[in-house]
Amino acid sequence: MRRTGLPQLPAVMDGVVAHRRFGEGAHGFTHAHSAWLVDLDAPHPLPRGLRWIARLRPEDHLDGGRLGGGIAGDVERFLAARGVARQPGERLLMLAQPRTWGHVFDPLTVFWLVDTTGEPRACVLEVHNTYGSRHAYLVRLDERLRAEVDKAFYVSPFNDTTGRYAVRLTLTPEHVAVSVVLWRDGERVLSAVQSGPLVPISARDVVVASLRRPLATLKVPALIRWHGVRLWARRLPIHPRPAHSTDLVR
Repeated sequence: MRRTGLPQLPAVMDGVVAHRRFGEGAHGFTHAHSAWLVDLDAPHPLPRGLRWIARLRPEDHLDGGRLGGGIAGDVERFLAARGVARQPGERLLMLAQPRTWGHVFDPLTVFWLVDTTGEPRACVLEVHNTYGSRHAYLVRLDERLRAEVDKAFYVSPFNDTTGRYAVRLTLTPEHVAVSVVLWRDGERVLSAVQSGPLVPISARDVVVASLRRPLATLKVPALIRWHGVRLWARRLPIHPRPAHSTDLVR
């Protein structure tokens, strides 16, 4: 399935994030959500003197920029280690919440490797939990931008690391969406979706948004913990957290 091209970048997705738990302890919520969509090889939306307001830092993603090359270098090494080599002319796009006023917690960051025709060739889903760990999944997309991958990371104390994710992505000039559904033993366990329209952003837009919502990045972990407390109050079983290797983001 051919798409209609890529959006003008950098852009902001100003939409929603929705989670739903099925079966025991059924629960769901929808909240306003925004994120940047950027080309990792393109200039930063803010001039250097203003990047302390909002920025995407290598330290906040994957291998933390340990071997150089910034976030793009980490993504390239992660892909290459799994048999996907970036070719000349291919682009790396990133959908993420920026660190704003020194704070960030981005539960899901999405990286696309886009070929010279504008088609996504591979995708990396980087998941963060509230315990300070992160994990990255290589997702090999079909022509409908869908894929499946085994769950391997402890995100919530109410779910272990078994099951399989069904992933569906949308990336058009006007819209971006990421849908992840966890299946276990033929049963749908939970779904998570972030979706919204894309609007090109300027330095002025970034500064104005940061001033209007200075605590936006603190809201995400607070909401996660609040919904966790509600599930705990229902006496749902707690699964122990296993050790997690940092090699899984390299």
